[in-house]
Amino acid sequence: RCLPLPAPLRRALSAALRRAAAAAVPAPALALLAAGGRLVTAARQKALAEGGRLCASDLHLLLNLLGSGAAGAGEVWTPVCLPRFNPDGYFYAYAAALGEEEDGGGAVTLILLSTEREGFYAAAGCRRRLEEALQAQGCLGELGAAVRGGAGYGAARTGAPELRHFLYKPLEGPEEMLQLPQFTSPELEEPYGSEEEQQRLFDLYHYLHSRVHSPHRPLRLLYHVAEKETLLAWVS
Repeated sequence: RCLPLPAPLRRALSAALRRAAAAAVPAPALALLAAGGRLVTAARQKALAEGGRLCASDLHLLLNLLGSGAAGAGEVWTPVCLPRFNPDGYFYAYAAALGEEEDGGGAVTLILLSTEREGFYAAAGCRRRLEEALQAQGCLGELGAAVRGGAGYGAARTGAPELRHFLYKPLEGPEEMLQLPQFTSPELEEPYGSEEEQQRLFDLYHYLHSRVHSPHRPLRLLYHVAEKETLLAWVS
């Protein structure tokens, strides 16, 4: 899931990440910037984009494994397999925290994937260049503040009466997000405050997804009345 940020800040972070990754020799196949365990932006080589689509489960694996694990551990260099992308191969993953961690949940982490076994020093140089650029622009401070302040939003922000929750996945997006499936959704609020109610909500989403994307009879529009909610799934 992508961390909600002001558009100018995300553009500045994306541009700095692309420049730092392009200057590395060898360049990383994929560069990810994460904060608070959420994706901020990404840059990837054209060859990686043409090789296949990075699935949400692979991104989830990377963020869980390395998204905040570099904090306090210096620099991490480890092989990692992305099973949905290529179950028979693996990348060399580099992860390191950027700047000073203000609190336990706000670490900003750089994750680089390389096909080069000896690519550690190139990755470390990429981190130094990116950190210097972001500190000079003041972006690290803004990003840390966004994480600490809770950059989420509620369903009421849409202005739609009685809307309790939604998931939206755009079909198009900025260049740096191509091949990286992303969605947006509001924070879980009442009546989904308990773990039981959240699981019930996720089960409803799973039901809608299975019906809309059924291999036997796919649907573009589905209206479903459940016990407590009325649900709508729409493939535009």
